[in-house]
Amino acid sequence: MAEPKREEEKIFSFDTGEPSAHAVSFLGEDPQPGASPEESPLAAEIAKIRAEKEDLQLTLVRRQADFENYRKRIERDRHEEGRRGVERLIADLIPVVDGFDRALQAHDDPAYEEYRKGMMLIRKQLWDTLARHGVERIDAAGKIFDPHVHQAIERVESKDHPDGFILHVFQDGYMFHGRVLRPAIVRVGVHPVEDTNSGTMEN
Repeated sequence: MAEPKREEEKIFSFDTGEPSAHAVSFLGEDPQPGASPEESPLAAEIAKIRAEKEDLQLTLVRRQADFENYRKRIERDRHEEGRRGVERLIADLIPVVDGFDRALQAHDDPAYEEYRKGMMLIRKQLWDTLARHGVERIDAAGKIFDPHVHQAIERVESKDHPDGFILHVFQDGYMFHGRVLRPAIVRVGVHPVEDTNSGTMEN
């Protein structure tokens, strides 16, 4: 048996008593216009998804910044490790420069002039190579003693120079990119200490 056809329910206005032109519904359905009950949960879900998206974007930015800092740190450590390797090699080559200097100072006989020229050329090539890599000689002769770059193995009393004046350099010192590879070995002039007791007794 066929189900009886549902009749439309007309909604009348309380003010005029006339049927409402925009409010026709079927029995059992919400006759009121506007948002459906499902729209409120849907809006909340959209807001939640947007909040999660913003949080993921912030997390991505932080991860990118952390990775960039990590990359820079690794690059800096690699550069420092390479520099330390070069520094160790240069420290081993400095005595070779000393050997050239001693050989050139010992052979000042004119008969060895050609030999000296060859030695000086080789020494210059070696030094130019070291200098290109950041090696510098510590300028000590005629300077005031600096414990950071000089090492005094002899002190001589003298009033002819300022106190702490370097009188002689026994061995050159060298620096590598601002770090001391080897301090200069020097003789330092110091002013004699005044004997105040003898002066008091004379008075």
